Amino acid sequence: MDYRYCPVCASELVMRHDSESGADGEKARLACPVGHWTHWDNPVPVLAALVEVENKILLARNAAWGPKNFALITGFMERGETPEQGIARELQEETSLQASKIELIGVYEFLRKNELIIAYHVQAEGEIRLSPELVEYRLISPEKLKPWRAGTGYAMADWMRARGLEPEFIDWGQEAPSND
Repeated sequence: MDYRYCPVCASELVMRHDSESGADGEKARLACPVGHWTHWDNPVPVLAALVEVENKILLARNAAWGPKNFALITGFMERGETPEQGIARELQEETSLQASKIELIGVYEFLRKNELIIAYHVQAEGEIRLSPELVEYRLISPEKLKPWRAGTGYAMADWMRARGLEPEFIDWGQEAPSND
């Protein structure tokens, strides 16, 4: 979102350095010239689930993606929920699955989108029914997973390594493994 005016006094925002407002550092930020408001532009927390269903890993394709792009279940954390509650909610909303066990894999930057990914291994139960946001899914044996070199792909690779599996990276958009 592009901000142009202070939400308090409607003054046009200016670029100010942290040191001008008394803070440490020299980072330039959009700010109210009178000091009412600063746009910090902090990264947004995104939750990701490497979902395990009956010893297979669920990868899904978003309706906006190409036919070869399959990835983890992701979504934004909402006010008033813990990350674990958020990933369980996202899983249920997007796949109808219920989380039975949630374990942190790690935290990953996704600088291109100014996001911070909090990734979990989620064991889940139930019948997979995709939301309209997702158009297709695959269930893949852990040893056949092929992570990509970006945020959630690194989470997948770390999860694999923790289980003694050496990841073989692919480029985003390369053919993902088929159901097995």
